[in-house]
Parts: sequence; C-alpha cells; structure tokens
Amino acid sequence: MVWLWDYDHEPFVEAANTPALHEAFDQLVGEGRWEPRYSLGTFPVRFPAESDTGDTGWHVDASFPGPDTDPDDFSGWRLNVNSRDRALLMLFLFSDVGALDAPTRIRVGLHQEVARILAPAGEAGLSSFDLSATEQYDEVLATGRAGTVYLCHPFLVHAAQVNRGAAPRFMAQPPLYLEEPFQLEGKVEGAYVPVEEAIRLALGKSDAHNV
Repeated sequence: MVWLWDYDHEPFVEAANTPALHEAFDQLVGEGRWEPRYSLGTFPVRFPAESDTGDTGWHVDASFPGPDTDPDDFSGWRLNVNSRDRALLMLFLFSDVGALDAPTRIRVGLHQEVARILAPAGEAGLSSFDLSATEQYDEVLATGRAGTVYLCHPFLVHAAQVNRGAAPRFMAQPPLYLEEPFQLEGKVEGAYVPVEEAIRLALGKSDAHNV
C-alpha cells in the first residue's frame, strides 16, 4: 500500500472537470454550490498482497478540523449533519478494477444511519462514532473500467481491502467541496438538491424516495 500525494498536473485537473462530471455535480449538489477541483487529491495505490494492510476498517471520511485540532492531523477532523465543506465523496478509477483488485467496499444505505447519528451533535459534529454493527446492510464493490467515476453521498460508509489481483490498483478519492453550504430546513418542497433530500429523508423531514 502506497499513498501518492496531491496531483495537480493538467491531465488530472482535466479528468476532474469534464462536462459530464460538471453536469452531474449541478444535478446532485446544485448549480453554483460546488467548487471545481484543481487536483485529484491523494492516490491510494494497492499492490497485490496476501496480508491485511491494517487500514481496511469501515469509516466515513471527515470534512473539517475541530476547534482545537491541527488541520494537518486528520485523525481529529470531524463531520456534521450538514456535511460542512464536503458535497460529495468521489472515487476516480485510473486502472481497471475487478472484484479481486481491491475495489472499495460500500455499505448500501448506511449513509442514512450516519445522518441520524450526526444530527444530535449539530454544527460541531463528531470526530468518531461506532460503525461496528454494519452487517445488516448489503455490501457492494466499486468496480469498473479505468475512467469510471463514482459520485457518492458524503456520508458513505466504505472500506478498503487487500488487492488479491495480479496488478496494482490506481484510484483517487477526492472530495467535491461546497461553495455554498447544504440547507436542510427553510426551503419550499422541491427546492432541495438530491444530497440535501437524502439527509432530510434520513431525518424524517422529507417525503422523497430513493435518495
């Protein structure tokens, strides 16, 4: 397992800013409410291996530092029910990823439980919470050909796994940042974007379905 740091070379910036992606960002987050990506963040490269790499636990990516947290110490970062600073989690596949090639594991629907856990903490959010009871949720794999991009709910519960294939797996997993915060209250019905509706649905505030 090797982490390659932030890549802001032109091909990567272009990969993150295709017309198809921008259209999808507008649909999911709302026009003018997200920031273009000027890099693709870190690349977790997983080489074929037999033993666990020690970083394969279920988790949700945090999005902002706490009031007394060193911004460079991500272990103290937090997330809140409004998904402060994070519109989406994105998975960019830069190699073909099959079932044996360390695809990201995803717990389907568990993002709604995360919203309910975060709601009582308000704007301050939480830096950690218990995700041990995940087995009741179905698991799917983020497989696909090189060039596939997964646009995921910011509360996505996911986990890495060992690469049991024959070649290294290359991917990037940057966030899409928010230009304008999500709003969970005060709009007329129909004005909430899909990510807002998904959070509202989890909290019993929405009649929408399948978000």
